[in-house]
Amino acid sequence: MGILKPALLATTRRTWIDGEKIPATGGCILVFNHVSHVDPITAAHLVYDHGRMPRYLAKSGLFRNKALASFLTAAGQIPVERLSRNAKGAFDAAVAAVEAGECVVVYPEGTLTRDPDLWPMAGKSGAARIALATGCPVIPVGQWGAHDLLYPYAKKPHLFPRTRITMKVGDPVPLDDLRDKPRTTETVNEATRRIMAALTALVAELRHEVPPPEPFDPRKAGLRETGNPRKTQRAEDDRRSRGA
Repeated sequence: MGILKPALLATTRRTWIDGEKIPATGGCILVFNHVSHVDPITAAHLVYDHGRMPRYLAKSGLFRNKALASFLTAAGQIPVERLSRNAKGAFDAAVAAVEAGECVVVYPEGTLTRDPDLWPMAGKSGAARIALATGCPVIPVGQWGAHDLLYPYAKKPHLFPRTRITMKVGDPVPLDDLRDKPRTTETVNEATRRIMAALTALVAELRHEVPPPEPFDPRKAGLRETGNPRKTQRAEDDRRSRGA
């Protein structure tokens, strides 16, 4: 924070709503919607301002740079090999962190939203599985504005004038009735649905808009689940053009 906070103070204006709902102590999961590569930093600002140190489930690609890897590891971040069997190691590490009393941040969409209007899209099961395994509270945090600072997959941030970042912390997602049930796919999916519904409702409050009736599903839309979807589409169009 000594490195990042001065830059955030210079480039953003912040509205934190109901931050006191972040548990002061004990293991917990914070779930955020994901609209910008910069929002893990702005999210860390919120969490730090309310007395907790965030531990992130971060994509393993960030750890391939040795300097960045040492920085992330020293800060207690947890690498995730997305769409891989090795993701179980991240699950085990996240469970251990929660059981040790840490505040673990999860982006349940698994990547930047592909929804054309930047609404939260269909969620992955990681946050639900960690919560059901540990019994810890899941606290949803809706956020809006980071995309104005750095739009998804843009290369240059919009630094001035300062960007308004707004975050609203919600009540714990009600999962108690699911914790004693068998850990079936149906139980995990229901927990995931509740988490994403709570998160989407907070984003709708911040945007003063009505969200789509169904969350965007990149698989149904024929998009890859990771990487820049616009670049992927351009590559596919070029391939088809060469084939023609």
